Amino acid sequence: MTEEILPAGNVRLAVRAASRDDAIREAGAVLVESGAVDPGYVDSMLEREGSVSTYMGNFLAIPHGTNEAKDRIRRSALSVVRYDEPVDWNGEEARFVVGIAGIENEHLEILSKIAIIFSDEDAVQGLIAASTAQELHALLSEVNDS
Repeated sequence: MTEEILPAGNVRLAVRAASRDDAIREAGAVLVESGAVDPGYVDSMLEREGSVSTYMGNFLAIPHGTNEAKDRIRRSALSVVRYDEPVDWNGEEARFVVGIAGIENEHLEILSKIAIIFSDEDAVQGLIAASTAQELHALLSEVNDS
């Protein structure tokens, strides 16, 4: 059995992040904890955010590492942190910070699955309303379908 891209343990609920960079560090730390990336990958997530915003709209930001950090990825994975209080993301409000690490070009397929979920405003409201990390994971579980 292949490992899930988004295991239940990679979905977290948080009250607030002190800053955008702290939210990126938190999403990155989940990827590190799960063994998907080396700690240096988180630095590259911050580096990428410094050059281009990963805010996607509909309360979603998808921070990910630079191309130079590909060798710090052990396996493809996602982390999801949902914040009760929106994170100021360069003037936009992010409630969902989805850390992504993809081997080869797998991140493109993963990104498209996330984009489809978050393009549906009713689905986003359901994700905001989820009361537990387990419920949130269940609502996002289609990203694990190959």
